[in-house]
Amino acid sequence: MREVFQQELAEVSNGLVEIARHVESAMQRAAVAFTTSDVALAEQVISDDARIDELAIALDEHTIEIIARQSPVARDLRLVVSALRISSSLERMGDLAAHIAALARYRFPGGVGPNTLRPVFAEMSRLDVAVARQLVALLDAGNDEETNRIADEIKASDTQIDDLHRSTFDALLSDDIQAQSVEVVDATLASRYFERFADHAVSIAQKVQYLTSGEWMQEKEPSTPVAPVTPGA
Repeated sequence: MREVFQQELAEVSNGLVEIARHVESAMQRAAVAFTTSDVALAEQVISDDARIDELAIALDEHTIEIIARQSPVARDLRLVVSALRISSSLERMGDLAAHIAALARYRFPGGVGPNTLRPVFAEMSRLDVAVARQLVALLDAGNDEETNRIADEIKASDTQIDDLHRSTFDALLSDDIQAQSVEVVDATLASRYFERFADHAVSIAQKVQYLTSGEWMQEKEPSTPVAPVTPGA
């Protein structure tokens, strides 16, 4: 029975890596769609988000079955419960990538937000893609040293994204900004989506570090997710 349980835990771990790979692909394509106004690619990201949802639901159901059948305790219980929470964060990251793609679709053939902020969004896009790639490596890491190294890289990228997020609001509140109200709304939403994507990655990194080291690092306080902008907003 113990061997079966370990095999089931491995299946859960592999499932998380698979979902993370889909999230990485979604953010890569969403970033391109956002920065180049590629509406076809944006539609693809939005459509494919359903696949991430399906994988997350299937993994959650499998994890709950493991809890019901195996009645894990102590560290094993922490592993399966953490898997449920990580799955939820990954699903939310997929949603955020879809929201970013939706902004690109809604504003096609134009760009999103004021022209002066396009370089900032391009850098936030680049960093989020890097974070998504690092997250796949984190969930597939083979030892504690590698886990901690990758987790630190994710946190460092998140700090840069936070700084860019704040600079976006500073720019939007500046008297020098020349933008229509819809551009301000779009820029606010886009910045928030990019920032929250990285926040979820940090949350996952902290959970993985806790499972490997037994030491809990304080998470960033979660905030209320922002709903996607509607056409013509």
